[in-house]
Amino acid sequence: MCGIVGVIGSRDVVPLLVDGLKRLEYRGYDSAGIATLSATGAIERRRAEGKIVRLEDKLRNEPMQSLIGIAHTRWATHGAPNEANAHPHATERVAMVHNGIIENYREIGEELIARGHKFQSQTDTEVALRLIDQYLADGKSPEQAVLAALGRLRGAFALGILFHGEEDLLIGARRGAPLAVGFGNGEMYLGSDALALAPLTDRIAYMEEGDCVILSRTGARFLDADGKPAERVVRATAISGAMIGKGNYRHYMLKEIYEQPAVMGDTINTVIGPKDRLAHLPDLGIDLGSITRITIVACGTSYYSGMVAKYWLERYARIGVEVDVASEFRYREAPVDTQGLAIFISQSGETADTLAAMRYVKAQGGRTLAIVNVPESSMAREADGILLTKAGPEIGVASTKAFTCQLVTLAAFSLAMTQARNALPAEEVRRLMAALVEVPARAAEVLNHDDDLHALAEKIMDARDVLYIGRGPCFPLALEGALKLKEISYIHAEGYAAGELKHGPIALIDEVVPVIVIAPSDSLFEKTISNMQEVMARGGKVIFMSDRKGLAHVDDRTFATVVLPEVEPFVAPILYAIPVQLLAYHVAVLKGTDVDQPRNLAKSVTVE
Repeated sequence: MCGIVGVIGSRDVVPLLVDGLKRLEYRGYDSAGIATLSATGAIERRRAEGKIVRLEDKLRNEPMQSLIGIAHTRWATHGAPNEANAHPHATERVAMVHNGIIENYREIGEELIARGHKFQSQTDTEVALRLIDQYLADGKSPEQAVLAALGRLRGAFALGILFHGEEDLLIGARRGAPLAVGFGNGEMYLGSDALALAPLTDRIAYMEEGDCVILSRTGARFLDADGKPAERVVRATAISGAMIGKGNYRHYMLKEIYEQPAVMGDTINTVIGPKDRLAHLPDLGIDLGSITRITIVACGTSYYSGMVAKYWLERYARIGVEVDVASEFRYREAPVDTQGLAIFISQSGETADTLAAMRYVKAQGGRTLAIVNVPESSMAREADGILLTKAGPEIGVASTKAFTCQLVTLAAFSLAMTQARNALPAEEVRRLMAALVEVPARAAEVLNHDDDLHALAEKIMDARDVLYIGRGPCFPLALEGALKLKEISYIHAEGYAAGELKHGPIALIDEVVPVIVIAPSDSLFEKTISNMQEVMARGGKVIFMSDRKGLAHVDDRTFATVVLPEVEPFVAPILYAIPVQLLAYHVAVLKGTDVDQPRNLAKSVTVE
């Protein structure tokens, strides 16, 4: 969600702060701002509604120069997305940026109003800011004031704090939302993630839950949740500024779609035995053979990858699987099977609902496995076991390569479970693993047909409604295809299990509604064809995605066809994800939407 950057050094930090904000644009935002100290130690701010370019315009008209500052991109929660609610918030004594939500802002706000505070915004952030300000007015030092305020605040948040006259002090705090500390030569940095700090340093310490950090130009002093001194490991990060550039691509999303063959290959290489060609997972600290049941919990696109895995695990490993939306699971007080395994899937490893659900399971004595793309994330650190996807930094808000790498990882996990339970002969597992190994090459073949998908996008870009249907593990692909189209083109789209059409959704079919049929040649193909015929009989505009074997069974009543390579049905969902991504991308570009930063959305959802 919101992005935080802070710098304290010996050169002008304003351009560094702006650059850091640009690297956090992928998280989603609707306003931006900077606060620094002037030559006299006074707090100065520049804020702007909308994109960072508007903040840059303001900085050109009203320049700032300083050796210390904090900056922020805001995704509106409390209060409208306008300049008054934009961060940093400030009084004469203190300025603050904030990611997350202060849950008890009302009661603290009423207390502060009674003490004479007058609020200038509609945000919960200003309540936390003015609480610190009040402690400063009461005579506490900056560090004491922050610690006292942290003792009062409830919620999930990360804070970056700057103080009047304190030219060698930045304070950061983390509770529930991620915050990283960067180490430089005579400079120190705060950032919501390593990407924000990539051009500045490759030495990062990730703050732990409840931490507070006091930064000066010469280093960092960490305090734990009890306010006691703590040591935090400084790690070298492989993330570089070059890794998050767009290269020659028009959008990050397109670049990330085209990276899929490479990153899927990288992911596969971490889960296959080079000699026996069976699934070999890293040491998870979990006995897979002892697991009695699996629960998969995730949000959004990650939830759909979990739905695909349900089909794989139940069919091949012969184990019962429940898949749940994290925001529902965490409040249902579901009983936890201590002999089972709960799998939590998240690109960032910081998704608030998924992280809370994982903590609930751990508190109930359950075993947890995290599938994440960020090894330093909260979920990666707290889970009993971890499987890392190797997607690399994903900047586009709409997930593409992270999704297919999740599918690859879940496919390998499903085969490992199959082996552990002796549910299939080893030779059959090798055959399925061989099919998985071929996926990157087949994915490259799909990308070679991108021009055809662009032409198809021109035919459906003016549709008001689009339906996607599929069966078996391609039903979640129908849901994912509809989500992608909604996310970035703002066309209303829905995904359905093909067999459910006649139970209601078929009433939506007419001659102007495109219906995208995802139908690889598998055991359910004929059933899907029957549902497609029902659509065409009612004048629906069928767009048929299948291999050449499948296309031989359709007639000229189809509106359009998309040809994919013929593959083992086990891996078809991974491959069929790519054309639905490309179709959504091209429709969005033709409609002129902001593909990488669609309205109202954020990359890493770190609030409820």
